[in-house]
Amino acid sequence: MTLPSRPESPGIADESHPGRWWHRLDDGRVRCDLCPRDCTLHEGQRGLCFVRKNEGGRMVLTTYGRSSGFCIDPIEKKPLNHFYPGSSVLSFGTAGCNLACKFCQNWDISKSREMDRLQSVASPDGIARAAVEHGCKSVAFTYNDPVIFAEYAMDAADACHAHGVKTVAVTAGYVHEAARRELFAKIDAANVDLKGFTEDFYHELCAGHLQPVLDTLRYLVRETNVWTEITTLLIPGRNDSEAELRALSRWVRSELGAHVPLHFSAFHPDYRMRDLPPTPPVTLQRARQIAREEGLAYVYTGNVHDPEGGTTLCPGCSAEVIVRDWYDLLAYRLDAQGRCSSCGHAISGHFDSAPGRFGRQRLPIAISS
Repeated sequence: MTLPSRPESPGIADESHPGRWWHRLDDGRVRCDLCPRDCTLHEGQRGLCFVRKNEGGRMVLTTYGRSSGFCIDPIEKKPLNHFYPGSSVLSFGTAGCNLACKFCQNWDISKSREMDRLQSVASPDGIARAAVEHGCKSVAFTYNDPVIFAEYAMDAADACHAHGVKTVAVTAGYVHEAARRELFAKIDAANVDLKGFTEDFYHELCAGHLQPVLDTLRYLVRETNVWTEITTLLIPGRNDSEAELRALSRWVRSELGAHVPLHFSAFHPDYRMRDLPPTPPVTLQRARQIAREEGLAYVYTGNVHDPEGGTTLCPGCSAEVIVRDWYDLLAYRLDAQGRCSSCGHAISGHFDSAPGRFGRQRLPIAISS
């Protein structure tokens, strides 16, 4: 069942916002059709994500208009290295998540069961206006997964586009086909967390499955105009073997294409996996080398200081076309069409005639709606 995404007189914050993608069962329960969890809910019960609830025999979203906070970030922090480099992005999330990753790096937000922590209240139009006022090229739905607050994200995306602002989804890609199609129709760029490349990893550490994520990646790259990059958090001894890294890299090249950027980022002990060490920088550098050996053109390291791993190389002549130090752009050697200034090879992505200069700032802001 699909309901209108907006009530007739929506409030800024709405704990009973009509949900989409659900149907009612014969026994009176409600089944959520948003993601592969397929939660079946009695009256008053919430799904695993905690923010979608059976209220009065209908599905509602309890966090519409309520955020865990707003912050202006560099776009490279999402991470997106090929989507208007150097620009600023207004980032926000809500609470909850539809996966249960034991290694969650944002668990205080994504695993929150305290709605009172959602102190920042903003309408979709208020978010768009704030992005314009602060000179942000885009708005990112991030920190937790926009899939679970899709109604809010979609309305915010409409408002952003009306104000000439781009939209970004940072997501695990764990979503059913119908919701995936409707959500990403309103998204300009996405970074998808490909958390590992085995079913055992997803089952044991995320309480999910690998295939829906691969389906989302194929859909985004093959069937939409959404600019897509991938991030894999490498966890020592769990998803960083050479065999798995080569299999992942080969899949990306064969199924998505050599032009899709792949980021390997460092794990730090957190949430329910505090007994493992942080990912050594050498592990990320080795992963980058393996992916490049398998034919991927744009491979990066993250969460560590590694200027080489942050540099964009031209696939045509191997020139350093974008040199980064953390989120600062030290060199930018692309013309107005995004072509290498040395050989003219077109670099995949979206580029302005000149790069942004936001740098490594992080600016928390308040939004008035």
